[in-house]
Amino acid sequence: MKLILAIVSSDAVDPISSALVERKYSVTQISSVGGFLRRGSATLVIGVDEPNVAEVLSVIRSTCGPLSKPDAHAATIFVLDAKQFIQI
Repeated sequence: MKLILAIVSSDAVDPISSALVERKYSVTQISSVGGFLRRGSATLVIGVDEPNVAEVLSVIRSTCGPLSKPDAHAATIFVLDAKQFIQI
């Protein structure tokens, strides 16, 4: 099991979440602020089986819109091992 944390701009959250939910992935959104200019962003939390990581990353890449600045990035993504998955 893997835990994907994707930090994306606020305007990219809905398209990314919709595309992932459409493919039957569960997504949790946490509002956040960070970066040099303290711009609004969101952290998407996605738990997936290891074979699905590539598809989720592909969806995030394809859904992030084009950037206005060439040196900017659309998302910061962490893929972490999840040793346990518990639902109560």
